[in-house]
Amino acid sequence: MPSPNRDAPAATQHRFPCDTCGADMRYAPGDGALICDHCGNRQEISGDGPWENALSELDLAAALAAQLPAEETQRTPLMKCPNCGAEVTLVGDAHAGECPFCATPMVTGTGTQRRFKPRGVLPFGLDERTARAAMNDWLGQLWFAPSGLKDYARKGRKMQGIYVPYWTFDAATRSSYRGERGTVYYETRTVMRDGKRQTIRVAKVRWRSVSGRVARAFDDILVLASHALPKRYTDGLPPWDLAALEPYSPEFLAGFSAEAYTVQIEDGYVEARAHMDGVIARDVKFDIGGDRQRIHGIETQIDGASFKHILLPVWMAAYKYRGTSYRFVVNGRTGRVQGERPWSAWKIGFAILLGLLVAGAVGFAFAVQQGAL
Repeated sequence: MPSPNRDAPAATQHRFPCDTCGADMRYAPGDGALICDHCGNRQEISGDGPWENALSELDLAAALAAQLPAEETQRTPLMKCPNCGAEVTLVGDAHAGECPFCATPMVTGTGTQRRFKPRGVLPFGLDERTARAAMNDWLGQLWFAPSGLKDYARKGRKMQGIYVPYWTFDAATRSSYRGERGTVYYETRTVMRDGKRQTIRVAKVRWRSVSGRVARAFDDILVLASHALPKRYTDGLPPWDLAALEPYSPEFLAGFSAEAYTVQIEDGYVEARAHMDGVIARDVKFDIGGDRQRIHGIETQIDGASFKHILLPVWMAAYKYRGTSYRFVVNGRTGRVQGERPWSAWKIGFAILLGLLVAGAVGFAFAVQQGAL
């Protein structure tokens, strides 16, 4: 199997012509079907397989050694944003547009790269109108946000629905550890305070060497496989209802973009291992017990490490307001919003001035009261 190239990948765009009028159909969030906005035709998503084991994980060791079957990969056309590096494609025969991640103008590129196919997709559950309402509500709750940006966002163009790439990792782990268990006890001491003799209790810790084993099975450790969105945004979008994952079918992508991954599988696994190590360390501390714990060493054996590539739904808005780009992302299932935190200098200045005036008034009232006494 050809090894997946390390260059930045592209998003793919899927089109499905209406069998009644020929216009492009789109996936309707929450409906589970393709809808034609031109004639209203509705088409159920086909259940053509093979669906058996469609959501099962792939062997990680085989992937890292480039030994997976060739059918687990596909070639994808490229187009790269010159500002944020995101890879997207445009609808139809268009050759220029605006990056959905940062609102930067860009043109199409050429060439393809081989990538792992997505095995699962979490379909959009919220339509664009609902996502926009969630974003506007979030903006309205922000203190000191520029009013102009709020108005601009409400009147702005449509949000874009994008499937963002993720890795999921599974593994069974067995860990042996060495450490110390601390038991807190107290000693009584007599000290002098303010010329008086007082008795106090001083906490001490008695340490005892311990060792043992812990085991844990990890399921669906989620790792963002894109550099286009800052992790401080995407880390705030969960929870994702991964139990509702569907086997990958391009019909779910009709009318939406699907960004290809830019975080390679080996780099994604490094992040997943860091997560596993943190959980194992907590398990070890619990197993050590006592009042305090010290860990001197953990040796972990990992069995059956596996992965899959999935796509999760995100509504995006990217605005350039007074020369500054602002990005907002909305979980396409729950409506949870994350984004740039804009500030209004005059609102902050007014709040500071108001605070000083209030503090001065309180101080003056207190001084008057003291003088009256």
